[in-house]
Amino acid sequence: MSKKAFFITGTDTDAGKTLVATGLLAAARLRGLSTLGLKPVAAGCTRTEQGLRNSDALALQAQSTLPVVYEQVNPVALEAAIAPHIAALQEKRSLSADRLAGFCRSSLRQADFTLVEGAGGWRIPLNPSETLANLAQLLRLPVVLVVGMRLGCINHALLTVEAIRNDGLPLVGWVANVLDADMPVLEENIASLAQRIPAPCLGVVPRLSMASADAASAHLDLTPLLDA
Repeated sequence: MSKKAFFITGTDTDAGKTLVATGLLAAARLRGLSTLGLKPVAAGCTRTEQGLRNSDALALQAQSTLPVVYEQVNPVALEAAIAPHIAALQEKRSLSADRLAGFCRSSLRQADFTLVEGAGGWRIPLNPSETLANLAQLLRLPVVLVVGMRLGCINHALLTVEAIRNDGLPLVGWVANVLDADMPVLEENIASLAQRIPAPCLGVVPRLSMASADAASAHLDLTPLLDA
């Protein structure tokens, strides 16, 4: 099998990108594949003795079978839990897609299965002229979309799919991540998305009582990505 790498995006902040990404990494590990998860920029970091640390990036590092240091997983760590470009401005730092791509390129294709997780949704700004979508374009990575299943998700999902395709990148799969266990007509919403999204559904992750990578992996099918 050739080495695989994908960009993970979501319909919004807190759509469940990290839960799904770690679940996919766990599923790949269970297949005997080497894995690596990257979070090029993370806003919302805690100060520790080792420096700024982000919980999502730590979760990706924990599911990476390659021996990587934190700074390789998350090269740009921003303290405030706000939009990355605003957090960077507050810290008098600048973000650029090219610089983030440079951080990622040295790590891509090292593992059998690599995931690069974005921040927020597809159009989150990096600076006045770039968004995180430009990073995915520079890396030329196929995209996996995490749809946070709640009221309004169909519109968010279809607009994101349209934007990904307009940006010239292939959408190779999507995951329905149930955020609201009591969401009305959940199955009908999933069916509507499946009918309209031109990519395979990799799984439906229910509202988990104990959210973990292993628990999420049980609801995900890696096969379409390995065949992509």
